[in-house]
Amino acid sequence: MGQASLVKMSPRVVVGAPKGRSGKTTISIAIGRALSKRGLSVQPFKKGPDYIDPSWLTLACGRSCSNLDAFIMPEEVIPVSFGRRAAGADLALIEGAMGLFDSPEPDGSGSVAWLARLLKTPVILVVNAERMTRSIAALVMGYQHFEPETNIAAVILNNISGTRHREKLTAAVESHCGIPVVGTVPHDPELTITERHLGLTPSAEEFQAESVVAAICDIVEKHLDLDAIMRIASEAPGLPVPVGDSAPTPVPSARVGVMRDRVFSFYYPENLEALCDAGVEIVPLDVLAEESLPDLNGLYIGGGFPELYASQLEANSTLRADIAAAIERGLPTYAECGGLMYLCRAIVWQGRRYEMVGVIPAEVELSPRPAGHGYVELTVTGENRWFPRGHVLRGHEFHHSRIIPEGPIACACAVKRGHGIDGLVDGIVYKNLFAAYMHLHSLGNPAWARAFAALASGYGASGDQKRSSMKKQQKFTEK
Repeated sequence: MGQASLVKMSPRVVVGAPKGRSGKTTISIAIGRALSKRGLSVQPFKKGPDYIDPSWLTLACGRSCSNLDAFIMPEEVIPVSFGRRAAGADLALIEGAMGLFDSPEPDGSGSVAWLARLLKTPVILVVNAERMTRSIAALVMGYQHFEPETNIAAVILNNISGTRHREKLTAAVESHCGIPVVGTVPHDPELTITERHLGLTPSAEEFQAESVVAAICDIVEKHLDLDAIMRIASEAPGLPVPVGDSAPTPVPSARVGVMRDRVFSFYYPENLEALCDAGVEIVPLDVLAEESLPDLNGLYIGGGFPELYASQLEANSTLRADIAAAIERGLPTYAECGGLMYLCRAIVWQGRRYEMVGVIPAEVELSPRPAGHGYVELTVTGENRWFPRGHVLRGHEFHHSRIIPEGPIACACAVKRGHGIDGLVDGIVYKNLFAAYMHLHSLGNPAWARAFAALASGYGASGDQKRSSMKKQQKFTEK
């Protein structure tokens, strides 16, 4: 990281809960948007590898949400990344995941509570208080004492049924637990619908996403003590963080197209930043709007839900053919999950078959149940131009699809943890293509961006390709 320097952290708070589906995302969105409306700069974070909650937090706060996760990135990197992102913000807002102490490890490392202790950040516990009164004090006290070094500083009560219910709950928490209640959110059918909706749909796919965020804020804001929340965040102790010396951004030596649209919206912001830091110019593309590829040295297709747009993807046959031809010519291409599905011959969903790009000789079949869900660890075992043999890759997967091969498929990675393609392998390689179900994070795999940049810099479009792309490029630059 270079010569380290020290910075004092911004006010910060973790929004945690005893379990998932307690309302963390809804309340985090409301806090972020309400404080942003006051003119404060709120930097959102999401504990864990999730993409969907960060997309809504980004929209709510107007700043790109980053992930903090001890499995997909080294522990020592987390405070550094946090410090860089939070620098200059009026509030760093960290939304937890699952229950406060839930962890992939038996000792609890990597949990939301662990992260809060690592970053010396107070926790506001969101409790779904439905069908509960005085017992809430026992629940909160249990969380206070389970790992007492975790600073549970306040409680927000969710799903309150009325004034009397609120008064009983508040009195129980404040008299027995010694911490304040800084929010009492009533049961509201609109919020129930929104919570279910948020759990399914990334904001990039929701045409009315802004109105959803505004509605959440309108309903929840008046039930939160925002001044008390800011006081708690401001009382977080000093946390000097080594940020290192900032290196000058190199002059771009390659143009990499990134399919970033309603279909493919799952990208860690650090991945795109790492490519820029490695000398790549990012060229945004829309898979539903582009008729062909502009002049590129590389292509990045992230995750998403291509099955929801399968008929539109199939209809854009000229782009599919152009991508297939470019990959055949050796265009360095990296695809994750939804991107992998798009590059196969077809997607079979709800009894219909939809033609896709076709460079991977397989069909993709969707099922109601997840085929792979959780952390992934891969060992590179096969020849490829992206990662050396023996290299270990860590990431995350969440997919409901399985690949049905229709010909030989070469894979570069053995699965140590997770599912990948078939429980045994992941990382399909073909010429300069690397396609995997695993979502990779650059902070845990810094060699990825350098390898991508090197491959892209070494790839030159043919004269015919350049001539055919001049008109397309003019159209692209005018967007």
